[in-house]
Amino acid sequence: MLRLLGSKRAGAVVASVSLSLVLLANTNVQGLVAAPAPAVPDYEVKLFMKPDAVLDSSKELKSSVRSTFGMPSSKTKMSVQYMDTASLELDAQGWNVRVRKMEEYSDKEFELTYKKRYPIVNDDIDGALAQAALDGFDATEDDYEAQVDWGYTKKTLSFSNKKLVTKSGYNGMDLPSKSDSRSMTISNAPGKFENDVYSNWGTDKLAVADKYGPVDAKRWIGTWQGKKLYIEVWPIIEADGTGYDYIVESSFKTTSRSEAAWLQSELQTLLTQKGWFSPTDELKTQMILQRY
Repeated sequence: MLRLLGSKRAGAVVASVSLSLVLLANTNVQGLVAAPAPAVPDYEVKLFMKPDAVLDSSKELKSSVRSTFGMPSSKTKMSVQYMDTASLELDAQGWNVRVRKMEEYSDKEFELTYKKRYPIVNDDIDGALAQAALDGFDATEDDYEAQVDWGYTKKTLSFSNKKLVTKSGYNGMDLPSKSDSRSMTISNAPGKFENDVYSNWGTDKLAVADKYGPVDAKRWIGTWQGKKLYIEVWPIIEADGTGYDYIVESSFKTTSRSEAAWLQSELQTLLTQKGWFSPTDELKTQMILQRY
């Protein structure tokens, strides 16, 4: 067809077609500016275990469980609380703000985590990553760590901003008071959290936030399939406030999606064979926010 045109006009047509292809390659299907490149997450596989099968009368991991994963009898203590309004407005917007104390920290050191969550629907990890990228959590984001929590049937994409801060006046595993927790989380709030809904939204909510917790947990560390395997025991107050539900979580991390899928199946098979597997997706954070 181009041979029937003059050389000058043919060149113009070719240039026009080339420009159209370039524009098409740099726009999305809506004809807008190209969507940003999605973040590259790592993967944390989390499977839950039957408390009655793996804990002894003192709520410690049984030796049979520890020996399976090469875990010492020693464990690490941690204490956790969350900050949110009385009506859980941060959680409703997909945010969790956590204050954590690890046993290895000094008396005045505390870890703050601001986490944004995206549900993964129908196993569409890439879809969740694309949506997060449109919200600014894309491949250029340096302040947040992208991770897919990979459970039994449920997956969630999260972006976490962590900071280690100091506050004097506390000893051992004590967590900060409500007032101190408010001031710490407000003064260290990252921009995407602070301005998520409107300017200063996040810090406005933290200024009136309550603390949910503390929950004192224990962590054992072993190895499985060449990876660090963690087992954590979380005693969370029962809904009626009369006792505790013990949540036992096993987990490991990988940077490979295919490895996460394969090893999730392998670990589930092992736990099932041992009689330890609990076929559920426990929501520890939600339980804490609802019961404390």
